[in-house]
Amino acid sequence: MYQKILVPVDGSTTSAAGLAEAIRLAQLTQGQLRLVHVVDELSFAMSMDAYVGRVNDWLEELRGAGGKVLAAAQAQAAAAGIPCETVLRDSFKGSVQEIVTGEAASWPADLIVIGTHGRRGVGRLMMGSSAEQVCRLATVPVLLIPSPEAPTEHVPSEKLVDLHVPSGSLAYE
Repeated sequence: MYQKILVPVDGSTTSAAGLAEAIRLAQLTQGQLRLVHVVDELSFAMSMDAYVGRVNDWLEELRGAGGKVLAAAQAQAAAAGIPCETVLRDSFKGSVQEIVTGEAASWPADLIVIGTHGRRGVGRLMMGSSAEQVCRLATVPVLLIPSPEAPTEHVPSEKLVDLHVPSGSLAYE
């Protein structure tokens, strides 16, 4: 059923949890993976001071680091016997979420698997939720995998905010 699985990767433990689950799913479905890493504007802006006057050098450094993240993730998939390709994108023509969902549409993916921090409340308001935005924009199902550090506190159901995801998407927490 899920033969073409898109997995955004950034080298974090959250991303690694998503990748591990995508590999397991691809093994079960005999599917393939497409790994996408997005060099985003926020990373670019946060590092500007260190590279004043050398913007092109800095951007190449970010692309090089993204390439290493993709190569490591691809090696992990290959070790599990999963066919895998990689894509490196810049987010200067849209948000990370728009680029990820655009990649899913153009490939076309059957499923997006993404790791999530599982932030709630103030943490979610302050940091935002890329995974939530991918769910909102995606036209294919999205499987959210909680990071190993995801909060485990019990939140009473009356205090939970309802997360609306597009029809056909899955939310796993």
